[in-house]
Amino acid sequence: AWRASAFGVYGYLNFTRNGFLEHSKKFKPEDMEIRIEGKNCVVTGANSGIGFATAEALASCGATVYMVCRNKEKGETALSKIQSSTGNPNVHLEVCDISSISEIKSFASRFSSKDVPVHVLVNNAGLMEQKRVTTSEGFELNFAVNVLGTYATTELMLPLLEIASPDARVITVSSGGMYTTPLISDLQFSDGKFSGAEQYARNKRVQVALTEKWAEMYKNKGIGFYSMHPGWAETPGVAKSLPDFNKWLSGKLRTSEEGADTVIWLALQPKEKLVSGGFYFDRAEAPKHLKFAATRQSHAIIDSIVDTLRSLI
Repeated sequence: AWRASAFGVYGYLNFTRNGFLEHSKKFKPEDMEIRIEGKNCVVTGANSGIGFATAEALASCGATVYMVCRNKEKGETALSKIQSSTGNPNVHLEVCDISSISEIKSFASRFSSKDVPVHVLVNNAGLMEQKRVTTSEGFELNFAVNVLGTYATTELMLPLLEIASPDARVITVSSGGMYTTPLISDLQFSDGKFSGAEQYARNKRVQVALTEKWAEMYKNKGIGFYSMHPGWAETPGVAKSLPDFNKWLSGKLRTSEEGADTVIWLALQPKEKLVSGGFYFDRAEAPKHLKFAATRQSHAIIDSIVDTLRSLI
C-alpha cells in the first residue's frame, strides 16, 4: 500500500505532461542536434506510440532505421509515414512477433545475414494484457513480450552490437510502474490471482534489473546498456490496456514524442556522459527504487532469473 501511494504521488508530480514541461526547462537543445548518418538503429514495436516516435526521430537524425513490427500492414503504413515525414529513404521494415522465441530467432538469423553492425537497439515492444493468456509456445503473454522477448532479442543481437562497439548501446523502455514492485522469481505469475497491471509492473522491474546485469556481464564488449521510462504518455497501448487511467488523466498525459524524448537522448549522447546499467527519466539518471519501498534488496535474485531466461531460449 505504501509503495502504491508513494508511486501515485511521485508519478502525478513527475510523470505527467506538466512534469515533462517542468523538467524540460533544464534540457539542452544541442543534445538533440547530433547527426547519426551511417548508424544502424533497430527499434522494436515501431509502428505506433513511443516506438513510432522513436523510429521517426532517429530517422530524422539521419540514421538507418530498422522497424521491427508484428503486423506487416501496420508496419508498412508506419514506414511510409516516416520516410515521407523525414525524407530519409533508409528506413526498413522487419516483421517479427516479439512474443515468439522462434520468430525472434528467425528474425535475428535473417538480420545477421545482412552483416550490418547494430549501433542502437531499442527494446520498446511491450504490452499489458489484463487476462492470463498463454502463447503458442506456452508462455504467459505479458512475460513473453516484455521479458523473454526483450532478453532474447538483446542476446541474439549481441554479435552485431559488438561489431559496432565501442559506440553500441541497448536502450530498454521500461515503466515507472516498476516502482510498485520488487523483483520476483515468479516470472509468469503462476501463483495467486492474476493481475495484468501487476504482471506488467513486475516485468518492467525485471527489465531494469536485467539492464544492470547486462552492463556488468558485458562491460568489456564496448556496449552500453540503459533502461528508461517515458513517464505517463497517451499512446494506443495505454488507451487499450488502461482505459480508466487514460480517461482519468485525459489532457494531462505526455505525447508519444515526449515519452520517446529520453530514448532519443540516450541514443545520441556520447557514452562518456552515460552510466551503463543506469535507469533514466527525462534526460537524467533516475533512482531505481522509491524511498522506503523495500525493493532494493530484491535485485539480488537477478542471477537466477537470467539462468531461467537463458534456459528458455
